[in-house]
Amino acid sequence: MNNNYYENFKKVGLNISYYRKEQNITQEALAEIIGISRLHLSRIENASVSASLSIIFAIADALNIPVKNLFDFRT
Repeated sequence: MNNNYYENFKKVGLNISYYRKEQNITQEALAEIIGISRLHLSRIENASVSASLSIIFAIADALNIPVKNLFDFRT
């Protein structure tokens, strides 16, 4: 992962976690819906790994939110 973008990866992960929890969806359930392991989703949410665009799109679809919401960083 490119450390120059770590803060942005962290913000994306926080947004994924926020929208997932808002809908009362567990990491395990979301991971199953999008076809990745719960550990991989956890690492994405915690910015330990970056997510591919296909995973980002799948997460947004599963959460029924626009993709842009995952990149709408709060301050």
